Amino acid sequence: MKKFFLKYSGFLKLFYFLLLTITFFYCPNSIAQQKTSGNKKIGKSDKSDIRYGVASFYADKFNGRKTASGQIFSQNKLTCACNVLPLGTWVKVTNISNGKSVKLLVNDRLHPRMRRLVDLSKSAAKKLGFISSGLVKVKLEVLYPEK
Repeated sequence: MKKFFLKYSGFLKLFYFLLLTITFFYCPNSIAQQKTSGNKKIGKSDKSDIRYGVASFYADKFNGRKTASGQIFSQNKLTCACNVLPLGTWVKVTNISNGKSVKLLVNDRLHPRMRRLVDLSKSAAKKLGFISSGLVKVKLEVLYPEK
């Protein structure tokens, strides 16, 4: 058995490395990505989940395009994009630096390699007061999923 392991140990190490690499970069909701972004896993039915992370807001070029839920995106609506929550979930996003908060509907997804927690519409970013900075640390609370 020792000879077999010594003969194929390099191959096994390479195989496990490739498997972990593929899981990390190509699975948008993988455990590896959730650990690196500092988020804990949220289930559909748990209403008391809280996450901390970085938020940004949509560029104007996305106005009028379809979202992942099929709705047309508008910068004037209070919506957001999130990779770790189910579509149709209502969340409360709070700007940690000034304490302002807003209630939003998750109706879109971020790019799979995006490390941000949430991407907000411009009207939501204005209510949270971070239009000039572009990025802000936020607290995200799950209110309830769509039924």
